[in-house]
Amino acid sequence: MPEELTASPAAAAGTFAIGGDLVVNRMGYGAMRVTGPGIWGPPPDKASALATLRRAVELGVNLIDTADSYGPYISEELIAEALYPYPSGLVIATKAGWERPGPGWWTHNASPKHLAEAVEGSLKRLRLERIDVLQLHIPDPAVSFEASVGALARLREQGKIRHVGLSNVTREHIERARRIVPIVSVQNRYSFADRESDFIVDYCEQNSIAFLPWAPLGQAKQAHEAVKKAAEEIHATPLQVALAWLLRRSRVILPIPGTSSVKHLEENLAAAALDLPQAIWERLSSVDVPPASLRG
Repeated sequence: MPEELTASPAAAAGTFAIGGDLVVNRMGYGAMRVTGPGIWGPPPDKASALATLRRAVELGVNLIDTADSYGPYISEELIAEALYPYPSGLVIATKAGWERPGPGWWTHNASPKHLAEAVEGSLKRLRLERIDVLQLHIPDPAVSFEASVGALARLREQGKIRHVGLSNVTREHIERARRIVPIVSVQNRYSFADRESDFIVDYCEQNSIAFLPWAPLGQAKQAHEAVKKAAEEIHATPLQVALAWLLRRSRVILPIPGTSSVKHLEENLAAAALDLPQAIWERLSSVDVPPASLRG
């Protein structure tokens, strides 16, 4: 693996400076899918998962998103196994505050005590002395939001976290959190067909906060039909079109498509250079589907 990340497909859409100091190529990679079925346990083909992670970096990805709940723990462990010692400039963003007691089962736990323990665990698994971006996975209804964010702020002061981010939040959450600690990223469900977070994207752009969208294809049948038609017109894949729409939507959007296949990874990263015609951009932007609630 090269010591320095070089220009490549992931760099075609330009860069963004997370927190003002972590310069990353706008096309990133989400490492949720390198785990087993249902985001539980080890992958069925570990060699393929490791190869995909390594290929992502070879192709210029220098932003990898993960979470301690993916596996749980498996995603972070595979990232370290595949990429450590990390190349210069690689940013790993992980999340804490959501636990996995069993397959298909997610439970809230954003207590200050748990968040401190989770960060220690992620540091160990990722073989890091400091986490570049630690995102609160989701607000915990049983814990004061200010207490959760305050715990991350203290971990930042202790040097265990470089930057703090949020996931699955409202604009009110972001504003409340920013009174406690600088917020450098927001990760919400968002796509051309699911624009419930439209005004949050605008808020992030106004404040130079990175926005990491998940579920880039949306879930509605109407949306899939629209993007499939557009993809056929410009000889691209549906996901490439959906990702190109996101990249054009705002300079702060950093897509993080995930896959455990090298072939699909290469196809996804090619979206960074896809020129989406104005007519298709407008048609996709006008897709009208029912709003979806925040999930993660």
